[in-house]
Amino acid sequence: MLLNIDIKMVQDTLNMFAFLAVELTTLFLLISYLVGILQEYIPPTKIQSILSGKKGKGYIVAGFLGAITPFCSCSTIPFLKGLLRARAGFGTMMVFLFASPLLNPIIIGLFVVTFGLQVTAFYFTMAMGVSVAAGYTLEKCGFEKYVKPEAYLAPESKGCGSTCDANNPPVNKWKKIWDTTWIDFKKVLPYLIGGIALGSLIYGFMPTEFVAKIANEDNPFAIPVAAVIGIPLYIRAEAVIPLSAALAAKGMGLGAVMALIIGSAGASLTEVILLKSIFKNTMIVAFLAVILSMAVSAGYLYSVIF
Repeated sequence: MLLNIDIKMVQDTLNMFAFLAVELTTLFLLISYLVGILQEYIPPTKIQSILSGKKGKGYIVAGFLGAITPFCSCSTIPFLKGLLRARAGFGTMMVFLFASPLLNPIIIGLFVVTFGLQVTAFYFTMAMGVSVAAGYTLEKCGFEKYVKPEAYLAPESKGCGSTCDANNPPVNKWKKIWDTTWIDFKKVLPYLIGGIALGSLIYGFMPTEFVAKIANEDNPFAIPVAAVIGIPLYIRAEAVIPLSAALAAKGMGLGAVMALIIGSAGASLTEVILLKSIFKNTMIVAFLAVILSMAVSAGYLYSVIF
């Protein structure tokens, strides 16, 4: 009897792994390629120019620009330095810093496939709303003074940049985008496969009773604990969403799942270390407070609404 149960668990694990591997790989490549095409027409210098413009609209624009850039929390930092050196508005820069890793197209696409449109709409609204509100509030409270002066220094010239591609034949442009997409895919592949494997193992072997006991909807501490654990855990979106789907299938409350995703995608210990080169400690504390508040409030609000 025990042998039969173990065989079924293995079969469930392998079936889930195969399904997620095919689906999420296809989705990642497709979205990344489409975003690459979009970025051909909206280069970083253009984004910086837009964010340096009218502040009234800059917050919303920054949020949506963050939503079309496929950056994780760490890869957002070099772009943030470019915005600082371009003297973009502080509030709009902070909106971009919060929104970019949380609302990039890969996360949204995985959310739709994994949790459906309703949950995705809620997640998008919460992440966008808190990002804009936090950026506006931090600027109005004068937190710009906690940016280190050296963060504004202009970088050394590194060649011709985007103009190097001006004379490329149009036929090569699409191959170049595909090559970049494939390189990016190979970089995240270990995270993607690791997350799928871990999620499949949890789906196949983790006892439902264990998950239900520590992270079910009746446990009031499940959401803040999930939010706090997410930051040092630093699971990329490609990994945390398959993992979260497996946890939800085993009984973890979707409020706690939401908090885990926001905590892990929105911040990480590595990102905090990188931010030390830009911000003073007060600003870093404020940054972490915003991410944790967003994660916890989204988790509890989801539990109330749904």
